[in-house]
Amino acid sequence: MTVTQRRGRRIMMTPGELDEFLAEQRTCRVATVSADGRPHVSALWFAWDGTSLWLYSITCSRRWAQLRHDPRLAVVVDDGEEYGELRGAELSGTAVFVGEAPRTGEVCPELELPERLFARKNFGMDEMPHDGRHAWLRLTPDSVASWDFRKL
Repeated sequence: MTVTQRRGRRIMMTPGELDEFLAEQRTCRVATVSADGRPHVSALWFAWDGTSLWLYSITCSRRWAQLRHDPRLAVVVDDGEEYGELRGAELSGTAVFVGEAPRTGEVCPELELPERLFARKNFGMDEMPHDGRHAWLRLTPDSVASWDFRKL
């Protein structure tokens, strides 16, 4: 992963701060590209495993179709209300489809950790409920930019 910030290093999150932030946040905004080049942004819940962002997407969504055509994406996770509280991160790279689509719970060792993290954070459960409509995307970011205005 490459840190792409040249300016704003003073407010950049350390790797530990970024891990903690991504582990506690719930919602991200996912930007994909349509066939004609127009951007599309949508909100999703996610899990962070310390290396990759795991997105649980509806397989019949516009986002899913666009990523099948062009797997490039950018994701923003942010928090804060007042200017001095604002913090966040932008992660970008290529989406990788993991497991069956839609997910029905077939054994997939690569999904054990993200499903446990996601289920605990978002459902308060130890096991992931599968609805036959969602499937997993993994973003191991090529670049990350972060900010934490509380450092000002």
